[in-house]
Amino acid sequence: MALPAASRWSIVAHNVRRLMARDGLTYEEVCEATGLDARTLRGVLRAAKRPHAKTLQKLAEGLGVTPDELFAGDESAARAEFDAATNPAIEEAVEAAPDLFDDWTPSDFGELASRVGAGGALTPQGVRMAAEQMNANRQTIDRARIVLESSEAEALRVVIDALYERATAR
Repeated sequence: MALPAASRWSIVAHNVRRLMARDGLTYEEVCEATGLDARTLRGVLRAAKRPHAKTLQKLAEGLGVTPDELFAGDESAARAEFDAATNPAIEEAVEAAPDLFDDWTPSDFGELASRVGAGGALTPQGVRMAAEQMNANRQTIDRARIVLESSEAEALRVVIDALYERATAR
């Protein structure tokens, strides 16, 4: 059975990110290696649009793989499709508050889709609350990374260790 177009582009986005991580490549380096502009690359990574065949060819060549490898799926793709299908409120929430989902990756949407509310799929309000929490967590992690590179790193480690012990105590 063929995957819906949106799922194919999510797989391509996932594989491009995987290849970037494997090779330690930045956006800029991928743009340079492929000859694509940043806007096009962001569109591919967000699975926002169907990329042109030439774009896919440039991506594959620049990343040192065959075009087929960009479409290689795994069992997690089927899980992601199921999660997305069982949480239709996500699309509604994105349409209602697109700014809340700025810079989200397919992985972020996958994490959101895998969440459930009381009794099953998330409601539109539940999607918004979960997305706001995910964004807040991301901001906290970004701030912690900055603190860990400062003279306050040891203080943050002590606080995190103490909180971790409390959170995992049985």
